Amino acid sequence: MLHIHEDYLRSGLFGIQDGLVSTTGVVVGISTGVEDKAIIILASLVAVTVEASSMAAGQYSSEKAVHQMDKTKKHTDSLIIGASIMFFGYLLGGIVPIIPTVLFNQPQARIIAVISALIGLFVLGYTKGHLVKVKPIRSAVELLVVGSIATAIGLLVGYIFRV
Repeated sequence: MLHIHEDYLRSGLFGIQDGLVSTTGVVVGISTGVEDKAIIILASLVAVTVEASSMAAGQYSSEKAVHQMDKTKKHTDSLIIGASIMFFGYLLGGIVPIIPTVLFNQPQARIIAVISALIGLFVLGYTKGHLVKVKPIRSAVELLVVGSIATAIGLLVGYIFRV
C-alpha cells in the first residue's frame, strides 16, 4: 500500500487546487477584460509563477513554525520537500487553464480554460477522496463547487473592470 506523508499530501493537494482555482480566476478575469492574447498569456504566466513562489515560501515558513513549536519532534517532513511539492503542484494546476489560452483564441479559450480547470478540480477531488478513503464523488463535487465560485468571481471582476 502506498503511504504518502500527510504533510506532503496536504502540500500537493493545496498546491494543485489553488493553482487551478486562482489561475483560472486570473485567466478568465483578464481575458474577460482584455482581448489581447499576448497580454492574457503574459499576465497569466506572471501570476502563476509569482503565486507558486509565494505559496512555496508560505508553505516553508508556516511549516517551519509548526516544526519549531513541536517540542516532541513528531514532524518528520522536510521543509524543502514540502515547499517544492507546493511550488510544482501550484504550477501543475496553474498551467491547466493557461494552455487553452495559448492554443485557442477568445472566447473559446476562456470556455475551454474554465471547463479544463473544473474537470481538473473534479479529478483532484476524486483522487483525494480515494487517497484519504472518503466518498470520492462527494470530495470531487466539493472541489468542483469551490472552483466554480472562485472562477465566477474572477469572471465578474474582469467583466466589471474591463479595459
